[in-house]
Amino acid sequence: MSKILKFTQFSVRDLIVTAAPTILLIVGACLLAYWLVDPAPPRTVRLATGQENSAYEEFGKKYATALAKHGIKVELIPSAGSGDNLRLLKDGKADIAFVQSGSTNEEAAEREGLSSLGSLFVEPLWLFLRETKGQPPITQLTQLRGKKINYGPRGAGAPRLFRQVLELNGVEKGEVERFSLANTPATVELLEGRIDGLVFTSAPEAPLIQMLLQTPGIKLFNFSQAEAYARKLPFLTHVVLPQGIVDLGRNIPAENYNLIAPTATLVARDNLHPALMDLFVQSASAIHSGAGWFQQQGQFPSAKYTEIPVDEDAAKFYKNGPPFLQRYMTFWLANFFDRMWVVVVALGALILPLSKVVPPLYVWRIRSRVYRWYGQLRAVEQRVEEAPEATRMQVYEEQLTRLNQIEELVNQVSIPLSFADGLYGLRSHIQFVRKRIQFLTAEAAPSEAVPV
Repeated sequence: MSKILKFTQFSVRDLIVTAAPTILLIVGACLLAYWLVDPAPPRTVRLATGQENSAYEEFGKKYATALAKHGIKVELIPSAGSGDNLRLLKDGKADIAFVQSGSTNEEAAEREGLSSLGSLFVEPLWLFLRETKGQPPITQLTQLRGKKINYGPRGAGAPRLFRQVLELNGVEKGEVERFSLANTPATVELLEGRIDGLVFTSAPEAPLIQMLLQTPGIKLFNFSQAEAYARKLPFLTHVVLPQGIVDLGRNIPAENYNLIAPTATLVARDNLHPALMDLFVQSASAIHSGAGWFQQQGQFPSAKYTEIPVDEDAAKFYKNGPPFLQRYMTFWLANFFDRMWVVVVALGALILPLSKVVPPLYVWRIRSRVYRWYGQLRAVEQRVEEAPEATRMQVYEEQLTRLNQIEELVNQVSIPLSFADGLYGLRSHIQFVRKRIQFLTAEAAPSEAVPV
């Protein structure tokens, strides 16, 4: 019964052996496509933030917390500010950064391989001045001539912007004594009276902003011509700091303040993995979508207010929301299925042509079990044909014995029933060769018996 069971309609073992190289090739090609064509997003990303106690630093910490929930480590890189962040992006020392509008232009961004993930919030230009007894309050920027003003460190966004604003007022470069301290030490210098004012751009959430707005003897400059500045410099907007917004009980500030404000944008290198871009945009939506001092609910993040071209995927998010799969799955699972199309393409490219190769190989493997014995059968015939006359009988006997051995081994061959005709054909051919040798043996026997 066990021998009968060996004869089946189909040989799974032979199919597996035949198809194994093809399957391994397909699997290898799919894995190669999966990892090379669209690799998995890295587990670490570098985010350039800003100075100590700045809004950039505070928001950077929030992004790190948000992405940590998805298993992504955000390495925060402190910097002088917007200009320094652009340099870090260009040098490849940061993958993504906060950049102030007006810091670059569309042509330069495209040349450096940078794209925007959207604008996040407005960051007004804050000019805090020390009040001096006996002197009239400063209401025009032309009154800053001869004053000691801290523009901010080189690499920040405020110095470049403040220079543009002073130029619009006709104030020349050397007419204001410039300092380039970081925001925290500059605040100390202002409070100690060693400088007359300081400038920086920041969201109102920055601790230094909150402190200076409530410090006696420190007054915020009111840009009464804010609308004109916004018309002259298109990347600026006119915003109003409402009366009492800091502290309603103490009525701080005591009046409305007009301010000019660029917007903070999230800028990434073009080679940042698309999945990480999606994750940053989604995090931005959660962090910056609320109402604030200068923005309405849902106004930010936005694809507007940025001169750097917005990434296509980010623009789709602002228009349609998060990708379909990421609405219902974890980040890594959704990313896995998003990348599966690469495997599908690889499978389609390989399975169709290789599927035409496997069946002939399977048939060849089965039939080769029979055909290889024909070589042994042919060898027997040649030995018989080439047998010397003096030893013919001995050769015939040896080859008959060899035929018996071949037949015994052939009887042990197991092949599917659909190929049994070849096996039975081989057996009949063995019998044919045996009869021929027996005939030659009978024919040679009388001649061997004749006396010499």
